[in-house]
Amino acid sequence: MLARDRLIVGLDVPTVAQAEAMVETLGDTVSFYKIGYQLAFAGGLSLARELAEDGKQVFLDMKLLDIDNTVAKGVENIAKMGVTMLTLHAYPKAMRAAVAAAAGSPLCLLGVSVLTSMDDEDLIEAGYAETAEALVEKRARQAAEAGMGGVVCSAAEARTVRSVIGPEMAVVTPGIRPAGSVADDQKRVMTPRDAIAAGASHLVVGRPIVKADDPKAAARRIVDDIETEMLGAANG
Repeated sequence: MLARDRLIVGLDVPTVAQAEAMVETLGDTVSFYKIGYQLAFAGGLSLARELAEDGKQVFLDMKLLDIDNTVAKGVENIAKMGVTMLTLHAYPKAMRAAVAAAAGSPLCLLGVSVLTSMDDEDLIEAGYAETAEALVEKRARQAAEAGMGGVVCSAAEARTVRSVIGPEMAVVTPGIRPAGSVADDQKRVMTPRDAIAAGASHLVVGRPIVKADDPKAAARRIVDDIETEMLGAANG
């Protein structure tokens, strides 16, 4: 996998026009884009299809969770869109339904373990007795047992998740912040190089790129960091 294919740029912008402009600005520096709620509800699902048709990889961040039949029917249609990755909350029944629905397609299903904006106190408030790290480990194991393609977790838990799920599944880490950038609303963050070293296969980066004065240069620096870590690991 090329270094640039491990960077997923979050198109966290309010309009399709702005997203298209960002894709044009980033050019060949970036091959993989995330479309989440904000853009999806502004016409972003059509953009996801167009990007896929243009040879880009698309990470559709919908975090599905519903009754089994509803999840399955949604996944069946999403699999026809040509996107690369799809998220759903890592609840065992939902994951099993999604895996069955995606069978035979190249769609990589990702189980969202614990949101990177949440910490132990947030989980207690939500009614969970486990720490973030313990819950991430539990859901990673359940994702592997369900036959999912990978797990979404904080880079802080990437090493633990990798030890649970093995080398083949994807470990996708949001909350990536290059050295010197602000954390925004993320609570469990890590630099690109450290995340790759911890076992992440893909890094999701939104605001540090799309809100940068020079988005292309910001993306290139992150790709260079990923490549440096990959070369170091290969030579180590």
